[in-house]
Amino acid sequence: MVVEDVLESANSSLRSRVWDTIKMRHLPTEGPETSTLRAPPEDKDLPVITAFVMIKTDATRIPESAQEISELAGISEVYSVTGEWDLIAIARVPKHEDLADVIADKLSKVKSVVSTTTQISFRAYSQHDLDAAFSLGIDH
Repeated sequence: MVVEDVLESANSSLRSRVWDTIKMRHLPTEGPETSTLRAPPEDKDLPVITAFVMIKTDATRIPESAQEISELAGISEVYSVTGEWDLIAIARVPKHEDLADVIADKLSKVKSVVSTTTQISFRAYSQHDLDAAFSLGIDH
């Protein structure tokens, strides 16, 4: 097995684990939301669209805002941060159109959210993922 095969296998495995996590924690299994935001088909090569949402909130409700945002379908993580923004949320969805459902239709309507700015990622670079791939014990 060559390095490219190991990396492709690790990348496919990572996509699968990301979707398993999203399906278990963030995508509704029943109710009206299931029609607009659902897990992808079993095609493991389906990309995950990742967006970083910088959020300004009512300063007196930052922890409550973070908790409410973290419970939205499609939001995988929320961080309180220093600087210009109060929170940064990470949205992971199967299609670009789903970002509108998560960010514009849900996150932006959380009562204490004052404003948001969204950055959509092109590609992920992670030393952690590369280390995991090479720790499989495969010689190259």
